Amino acid sequence: MSQEIDEIIKRIMAHKGVMGVIIVNNDGIPLRSTLENSQSVHYASQIHSLASKARAVIREIDSSNDLRFLRVRSSKHEILVAPDHDYFMIVIQKDAGN
Repeated sequence: MSQEIDEIIKRIMAHKGVMGVIIVNNDGIPLRSTLENSQSVHYASQIHSLASKARAVIREIDSSNDLRFLRVRSSKHEILVAPDHDYFMIVIQKDAGN
C-alpha cells in the first residue's frame, strides 16, 4: 500500500504547477508530504479546519450528502482537497494565471 501511495504522489507531482502534496489523517496530522515539515503542518491544520466546516455545512443542508471535493483559489495558489473516510489529500499548485 505504501508503494502505491508513493506512486500516486509522484504522478500528481509530475503535473505542471503542482508545488506539493500532503496526505492528512482525520485529526489533521500530516502523514506524508512533499513539503517541508513546517509548511505541511501549517497547511494540514488550516485545511483540516476548513474541510471540516465545509463538510458540516454540506451535511446540514442535506444529511444524506457529504463533501466530495473542495477547491480553493487565491491570487497565488490553488488548493485542492480530496476527503475520504479516514484521510484526505491536499494538493497545492500555482494558480494557472501565475
